[in-house]
Amino acid sequence: MQEHLDALEKHMQQLQQAMRHAQMQRDQGQLKELRAELRRVQRSYDALFDQGSDAAHDEEEPAAGRTQPPAVQMPAREQVHQVLTLLTVPAAPKLISSVHEALFAGSLPTTRLATLRRDEERSYHSAPGARPYYLCPALTSDHLSPARALLTISIWPLEDRIVGPLSARVHFLTSAVKFAEAVERLTPDPETMSLGTRQLLRHYALNIPGALAADLPQDHDAACDLSLLRQAAQQELAIHTDNDIAERRDAAQRARRQLDEAGQLFGAPFQTARRLSSVT
Repeated sequence: MQEHLDALEKHMQQLQQAMRHAQMQRDQGQLKELRAELRRVQRSYDALFDQGSDAAHDEEEPAAGRTQPPAVQMPAREQVHQVLTLLTVPAAPKLISSVHEALFAGSLPTTRLATLRRDEERSYHSAPGARPYYLCPALTSDHLSPARALLTISIWPLEDRIVGPLSARVHFLTSAVKFAEAVERLTPDPETMSLGTRQLLRHYALNIPGALAADLPQDHDAACDLSLLRQAAQQELAIHTDNDIAERRDAAQRARRQLDEAGQLFGAPFQTARRLSSVT
């Protein structure tokens, strides 16, 4: 939970800096949008902070006379949140499920994610800002409409929830780096890696030039060189990242001008998406 609070604090600082810049430029429209976004993030921060305080209070209560409840599986939305926080980029249900099963206890079938996005949007519209975070679709940079089968977290900066022409490759490379780092932290001994972990690492390595060691056994379940995988992914990221960021920032500025708070989270309505793509 602490890392989520840290992310919210960083985002609020970024918004405050952007507000000062907008005020200096006397851009009242931009200032209004940034202020609304800051209020939304502040509500998320307060809700998450209170949640953490309640949990700490419960831990302090005497255990005598209480029966420990049986362990229950984490709700699907929290499992998705856990994986997305690790990857730091929008991801499809299949990847989310694969990463979760490789690194965390329990399974996360993609069927459990089929209606999750719609449920999140309904929850938001019924009580905006009531939850610390929402699972939202990524937004396309051209139409600002929901990207198919890509999930993000509402507390991410708007720029990070938008996908452009280069984003698919950038996100693949970024998730490869983040997954390899997580594997190194959690299972530093290759001999203890799960089959799912080995298979996902090999999938990444096969699709990144230079990521697969020449002497790696042909066995598809053989463990990859984590250091080599990270290095190859980071080298290619250096080629694409700047252009991808520029595209997403331009789209985010347009989204802040054209969409309300709900639209910035869940995308432009279908009937207005094409019109918005042509407005600057």
